[in-house]
Amino acid sequence: MRAFYCDHFVLPLPATHSFPMSKYSKLRERVVAEGIVAREDLVEPAPARLDQLALAHDSNYIDGVVRGRLTRDEQRRIGFPWSEGMVERSRRSVGGTIAAARAALERGVAVNLAGGTHHAFRDRGEGYCVFNDIAVAARVLHEERGRALRMAVIDCDVHQGNGTAAIFRGDDAVFTFSIHGEKNFPFRKEASDLDVMLPDGTEDAEYLDRLDAALDVVIERHDPQFVFYLAGADPFAGDRLGRLALSLEGLRTRDRLVFDRFSTVPIAACMGGGYCPDVETIVTIHANTIRELQLSELRRHGRWQMGDGKELYT
Repeated sequence: MRAFYCDHFVLPLPATHSFPMSKYSKLRERVVAEGIVAREDLVEPAPARLDQLALAHDSNYIDGVVRGRLTRDEQRRIGFPWSEGMVERSRRSVGGTIAAARAALERGVAVNLAGGTHHAFRDRGEGYCVFNDIAVAARVLHEERGRALRMAVIDCDVHQGNGTAAIFRGDDAVFTFSIHGEKNFPFRKEASDLDVMLPDGTEDAEYLDRLDAALDVVIERHDPQFVFYLAGADPFAGDRLGRLALSLEGLRTRDRLVFDRFSTVPIAACMGGGYCPDVETIVTIHANTIRELQLSELRRHGRWQMGDGKELYT
């Protein structure tokens, strides 16, 4: 399974900043150490080109980001101070999802160890999101494969994918689904093609039941031929910004449910938010997602092996 990483392109943030930048390098190290991803399958993506970004973003906004012309208010909305490092990191993160989408089309599944920047709109960024990686990658696939390719965005971050919903509003080729906290950020929600809004404190059983029913609706209404999966770590009970109450096992079951439901179509996964005070817990949640994706890949190819090499079925 190909995994794309850009953790060595680091946002230069103040030490007191709340964004857990260190999780990305820790995640790459963890998935290799635990044998989830082979070292030779780790790939550094090229940065998204400006013409690719322009498929989903306004040219004036792109120019403002790249040339450092964002206003103080625009930087405040994004949550990051402008720097050349921010620009390079943001373009690499989008490039990772583009590369993962192409690899998934060829191999069935692939993952970007970053991405998930679903709060970026066509003409602005917000909520730690500069460019919308999934929106750009979907538009790139349309350019390369044609708009006949039906896609779905399965957004399981605890915060609604408002930027993604807005960018794809009226685009019949891309179905947007978001399951998120009703009272959480963003406080002004956009309309996805399907939204499931959950009350504070929602636990595993209710979350999984609501997700299971919603995936049926996605398939019934759109029957996607390609899926982007945004696997947020922030529905976890210990997350500072999540307000839901899923367990580690509940989150892993969530991932398995999505991968099993779309086992016959290519899936490109990316890692969404996570703000648990213990960064290693965030890394564990993401690593579990990637492990479930790896197992999904093995099932697609007709074999599933345990760690000792014992074959379960062929």
